[in-house]
Amino acid sequence: MIAFQNVSKIYNSHSAALEDATFKVMPNEFVSFVGRSGAGKSTILKLIIGEERPSRGRVIFGSYEVNKLKMGDLPGLRRHIGIVFQDFKLLPNKSAYENVAFALEVAGYPQSDIEELVPQALEVVGLKNQMKNFPNELSGGEKQRTAIARAMIHRPDVLMADEPTGNLDPFNKWEIIKLLIKINELGTTVLLATHDKEIINNLGKRVITLDNGRVIRDEERGKFILV
Repeated sequence: MIAFQNVSKIYNSHSAALEDATFKVMPNEFVSFVGRSGAGKSTILKLIIGEERPSRGRVIFGSYEVNKLKMGDLPGLRRHIGIVFQDFKLLPNKSAYENVAFALEVAGYPQSDIEELVPQALEVVGLKNQMKNFPNELSGGEKQRTAIARAMIHRPDVLMADEPTGNLDPFNKWEIIKLLIKINELGTTVLLATHDKEIINNLGKRVITLDNGRVIRDEERGKFILV
C-alpha cells in the first residue's frame, strides 16, 4: 500500500529531516513510527500526503507516485487518507456533529448522506450523546474522538495519527489507543507517530524507529528502544 524507496528530505546543508528511508506498509497494518522530537516521524507523514516533497527517492501510495503528483492531483490522493493531530484542530464555533459533518460538506456529499453518516461515526467513537456539544464543552479525550470521527467519516484506506495522545491524561490516552486499534481491526491501515514509550511497549505492533532522520530499526512486534 505504501512504499518509501531511498527517500531523503534535506532542507539545507545543516538539516536533513530524513535520510535514505526505505520501508513498506501493507494493507491493514498498524505501524508506529517512533523516535525523539525531530527524528523524522512527522516528515514521513507529510511526505505521504504530499505536503512535503522528497529531495530524492520515491514515495508510493497505492497507484500514486506521490513525489510526481501535481498540486491538482493531491486532493484525489488525500481522499484515501484520514489525519488526526495532537491539537485536535476542531472548529470552535461548530458542535461535534458539525465538525464531523463539515468534512463531508467540503467533499460535496448530499445532506441526506451527511445526516446518515455523521451520527454513525460519532457512535463508533462513543460520542453519540455529545454530538451537540461544542469543543469547549468536551474533554480532551472527547475532542480527540471527535477528530478521529472526522478523519474516518469518508472511510479512508489509511488513518495517520501524529502524536494523537500528546495532550491527553493517561486514562484518555489509552482510550484513544484502544479506538485506533478498533479502527485497525475494522480494516483500516493505521500509522501512528509518537514518542510515548509506554504506548509502544504495550501495543505489540510493528515499530519503525527513527534517529536523526534514519531508519535504525524495523521490528514486527517492536519496542521503544533508543540508545
